[in-house]
Amino acid sequence: MSDEALLSSANFTLSLLPARLAHRIQALQNLPFIVVSNPYVSKIYNNYRHSLSTLEPFYKRPIQTIDEEERFTAAMADLVRTHSNTIPILAQGFLQCRKYIEPTEVTRFLDRHLRARIGTRLVAEQHLALHMASTPEARQHEPSSHHIGVIDMALRPADVVRSCENFVAEICELKYGVRPSLVINGEANAEFAHIPVHLEYIITELLKNAFRATVESGNEREPVEVTIAIAPDVATTTKLDALKKLSVDATTAYDFSQEGLDEYCSSEDSMGPLNAAAPCITIRFRDRGGGIPPEALPNIWSYSFTTFNADEAAVAADSGVSDGINAIVTGGSPTSTIAGLGYGLPLGRAYAEYFGGGIAVQSMYGWGTDVYLSLQGLGKIG
Repeated sequence: MSDEALLSSANFTLSLLPARLAHRIQALQNLPFIVVSNPYVSKIYNNYRHSLSTLEPFYKRPIQTIDEEERFTAAMADLVRTHSNTIPILAQGFLQCRKYIEPTEVTRFLDRHLRARIGTRLVAEQHLALHMASTPEARQHEPSSHHIGVIDMALRPADVVRSCENFVAEICELKYGVRPSLVINGEANAEFAHIPVHLEYIITELLKNAFRATVESGNEREPVEVTIAIAPDVATTTKLDALKKLSVDATTAYDFSQEGLDEYCSSEDSMGPLNAAAPCITIRFRDRGGGIPPEALPNIWSYSFTTFNADEAAVAADSGVSDGINAIVTGGSPTSTIAGLGYGLPLGRAYAEYFGGGIAVQSMYGWGTDVYLSLQGLGKIG
């Protein structure tokens, strides 16, 4: 990027982050006092306050020089690192506070908080990626024609599935001593524009559920089947013209049940319109793991709902086990467990819905489960 474009990106990022951080602080303050007093939840609250104060020196006037941009980017990189463990820490905190707050209230708070966090991190990481691509070292190399910041303009879902398969299979083998097989069919060469780390998280969570169910049902000889399809005639079905920039939640265009997120929506700020004919890809994950018990099916979208029993969940919270959440979201070391604290499926749906996709589950109890992941391509900027 040119210096002018880099400064514009920095000022755009600075215009969004403080308000987003302030909203998260206010949301945490509105929780019951005994919940905020929990050491894990309190740590997240203090992290947000620290991050807001870190950006304070940049509020007074626009960023006008490259030196100022570098200082701002360094502060923002520290901000991203500070919040890298937010999800597992909140999971531990709310699990310990489950006696003092209703599960429906936890789900309502986390659904809003974690979806807002997706947008905040995306805004910050997009500028960090653009900054890194504009350094003198990066300019000496051939620029990638496939990437614009954190967005891969030619992302192949089949490649992501294979990468995530290796990661999940290693966890599964470590815990159960067996690696279920996986087959990919459909349009394996399909490409579209999306954010790789988002797709990696979603697919990892869906494969963990499928692999675990397959092994624990004794059907490890049956492969997990992944089918990839591109929706036809996307030009008449998409509404991406309502999504004006990569950091907008687009709750007006799509009914995501993101109550309270309207403050983040603004069609006036624009980094360039997205192509309205962006491809929509659907991926089906089919397993022979016995399906989901009928009594558990209504709870699968609730945060902190887990198939662990209460004692196992409590041990997981006290020991810091986070079901591999930290491994994908923050790049940390993977944990050895295949089951976790119940955040995988609802958070995966939040990532999918953020850009107009979604997750649907069809379970045949006694046989297996089909999970349909729909992903809206981000189109081409320009």
